[in-house]
Amino acid sequence: MTAAAALLFSSIIGAHGSVLHHHGSVTIDVNKQVEHIIARDVAPMVSATGAGGAAVVVYIRGRTLFFNYGFADQTKKQPITSDLLFNVGSVRKVFDAALVAQAVERGELRLDDPVNKYVGELQGDYIRRVTIGQLVTHTSGLLLPTDHPPWPQEHYSLSGFLDALNAWTPKNGEEPGKQRIYSHAGYILLQLVLEHRYGRPIAELIARDITKPLGMNSSVLPERGPDDRAILGPELMQRTVQGYSYGGDPVGLPGNQQGYYDFPGAGQMFSSARDLAILLAACLGDASVETGLRRALQSTRREFFRVNSQFGQAMAWEVADFSNTGIVDKPAGLDNASAYIGLVPQSKIGLVLLLNRGDVAPSEVTRTRTLPDLARIPRTPMLANTRQSGHVRLAPKAE
Repeated sequence: MTAAAALLFSSIIGAHGSVLHHHGSVTIDVNKQVEHIIARDVAPMVSATGAGGAAVVVYIRGRTLFFNYGFADQTKKQPITSDLLFNVGSVRKVFDAALVAQAVERGELRLDDPVNKYVGELQGDYIRRVTIGQLVTHTSGLLLPTDHPPWPQEHYSLSGFLDALNAWTPKNGEEPGKQRIYSHAGYILLQLVLEHRYGRPIAELIARDITKPLGMNSSVLPERGPDDRAILGPELMQRTVQGYSYGGDPVGLPGNQQGYYDFPGAGQMFSSARDLAILLAACLGDASVETGLRRALQSTRREFFRVNSQFGQAMAWEVADFSNTGIVDKPAGLDNASAYIGLVPQSKIGLVLLLNRGDVAPSEVTRTRTLPDLARIPRTPMLANTRQSGHVRLAPKAE
């Protein structure tokens, strides 16, 4: 491994230090097993030129481990850390879905409510039959030019977006609720539903109901400036990574946001590995979380639509089985950022990957190998019961 892809490994360990498990005559260091799996699968995702890196979180049965590779900024030789901010792309959809689940839990929305109950401008023949539940599970049938390549040149204003939805008709016989078609436009519409229902901007709703209650103080949904750069305060901007293309070219400035919707709240979130570690613990039921939010996070993972023999669709999350391992996850990608959050609920294991390099597609590896291998690490009583109470930092490794 080159110096550009150097690994900085930090682990939260218990009061007894590294956990050792005797399996027959072999002593197994759980931390080292995790480190080996992550190095094997994530290091190849980092450019050998040093343009970009990865921040990784592994949550394993009550313990949190952080792994950092490569550079936040190649020119400055600034290393990746667990506190830097990445554009998390469509991982934001997990937060939008949690807002919907909370609203349903409180009786303030129903999944079978038609969207035009809250966005009254939508009266087109097709869109008026679409429900909130279909939006949040990607089963609405909507497919706008902004949803899949080849990407269009034009952007949508709010009025233009509503006009496009009113005029939309299916090209291949789609019907609301009858198929799963991944739709960014559906989630932008879901944002409008939530904003109209509560009379507040989506960023404020996410902060009020999810990130602040969880203590995720570095997770923000900023507005996009005229240069496609997120409007962030100086302290947050200094912690924001430079994004790179898959080939290693800089794309935009730190804080670059992308999208086709020119109205507030339609951009991407920024978060850190340390903040998303909190979300992992909350999703797996191992954190002190208010009852309604805990139930909402759990309900978002319930499968609503079976796509095929291997995949199902939940609220934002995708549900799959690989190597006899039940996985719930959400991939994300832009041309200058890639992200992934995945859970193995039965084993109390979670994984976050944040990369400031575009088009990496980490889910191709994390689903088929990383999470199944993490789930196969033997359980130990000490590992299951140890509280987080120490901190070890190992120096960067380089050849």
